Amino acid sequence: MQQQHRPPGLVEGRLPVFVFPTELVFYADEQSSHKQVLTLYNPYEFALKFKVLCTAPNKYTVVDATGAVRPQCCVDIVIRHRDVRACHYGVYDKFRLQVSEQSQRKALGRKEVTATLRPSASQEPPSPRDIVYYIITLFQSSESRPVAGGPSLLTVLLGLMCMAALMLPTLGEQESTVPVYLHLSINKKLVAAYVLGLLTMVILRT
Repeated sequence: MQQQHRPPGLVEGRLPVFVFPTELVFYADEQSSHKQVLTLYNPYEFALKFKVLCTAPNKYTVVDATGAVRPQCCVDIVIRHRDVRACHYGVYDKFRLQVSEQSQRKALGRKEVTATLRPSASQEPPSPRDIVYYIITLFQSSESRPVAGGPSLLTVLLGLMCMAALMLPTLGEQESTVPVYLHLSINKKLVAAYVLGLLTMVILRT
């Protein structure tokens, strides 16, 4: 039997946990969104067991809230919202994924995923994917026109907006004086960093 190798000296709770997505959004008027899937990855050379906890267990059903992940494999965890009511709109709940070795009880790592219910998908602002598509289209159209005198005002403003987004607190941070509605998820910050990179290329060209 092949021996599993665990990194030596792991401190309880310090093992990085890889889960996607890091934010769940349910829409009251979209039945298909009431079921979401979390994917837990195990890139390590030893098996992990996991447990899913929730700050509002009465609002959700977690299919297979406990289980195991083989080395260098992944598992899907299905989460259903079962209490779709207007009083829950905009409330942020949290799921915590705890992982440990199959032969141990202490948690080697933890990861929190936020979840919120919103009234309608049609009222949502453009998604990060839509924003990136718009930026790329804007750049392609601007490249077809002669550039004179450096980058445009729009390019500079977009760059400043991306820099401001990267400096805002990450969603889930507790010790911050910035209002919660200005906290951004990791995915949104990654999009801001990507767009900032595109803007930098455009500015250097000019």
